[in-house]
Amino acid sequence: MIERLRSLVQSGREPAAGTPRGGAPRAEATPAAAQTPPARRPLGWQIATVTDISRETSNVSSFTFALPVFQPHLAGQHYDLRLTAEDGYQAQRSYSIASEPMRTGEVVLTVERIPDGEVSTYLHDVVVPGDLVELRGPIGGYFVWEAALGGPLLLIAGGSGVVPLMSMLRQRAGAGSHVPTALVYSSRTREDVIAFEELEMLAQNDPSLWVLHTLTRSQPTAWTGYARRIDREMLAEALGFLGTGPQVFICGPTLLVESAAEALVGLGLAPGQVKTERFGPTGA
Repeated sequence: MIERLRSLVQSGREPAAGTPRGGAPRAEATPAAAQTPPARRPLGWQIATVTDISRETSNVSSFTFALPVFQPHLAGQHYDLRLTAEDGYQAQRSYSIASEPMRTGEVVLTVERIPDGEVSTYLHDVVVPGDLVELRGPIGGYFVWEAALGGPLLLIAGGSGVVPLMSMLRQRAGAGSHVPTALVYSSRTREDVIAFEELEMLAQNDPSLWVLHTLTRSQPTAWTGYARRIDREMLAEALGFLGTGPQVFICGPTLLVESAAEALVGLGLAPGQVKTERFGPTGA
């Protein structure tokens, strides 16, 4: 697969038309009381230039793309990314936007490398700054937040599910919002935490933001955080910090999303307060 796609991305030629193959590594929940983003031009594919690649963890990197036709996005939206080989074979995936909406002219997509995945392995192993890649977006109107919506705000993430929530936190910081916000974030190890230093800085500089980490596989010496999967006790602690009536966004593996949503309803939240998005293995 990598050899079939290599020449197209590096040469920057217009990809051949055809039906995309492959699924997306994220799936939006069924819209309910959706927050509709502003009207935009019809979405089409465009050729974006990779301008920067930064390593987040051993298997997660952030890719910055300069867009010839930039459209503002909402925190929580995503882009489709398509690769096309010279023989017409195509692979398409969807990746959450990590960058804040106030950034213009470019977009950052944070991508986890999935073993044997078609697109994510290509991005991690082959693509370099200067390469050209097809993008389409921004997409999504349900799992979104903007500062005008206010809070309190409860964000719950597992692994790379933190990416769209980081866009929300960056939007919150950039807008100067101080709505009470809690992030409950589950990772396997300290080394697997995406944007750890940035989260520490945001929380240290803003007493209205509370970040709770839990490490499920191993913990460093003198670790004082949680060391188990997200559960009712952790969520009750977060709700105690926020008070009543939070807007809730949960993103991560299906089991985490479903168990967290169920626990929150058990703690008294209305199902309509909880928006969910599932990440899962789809051959990314």
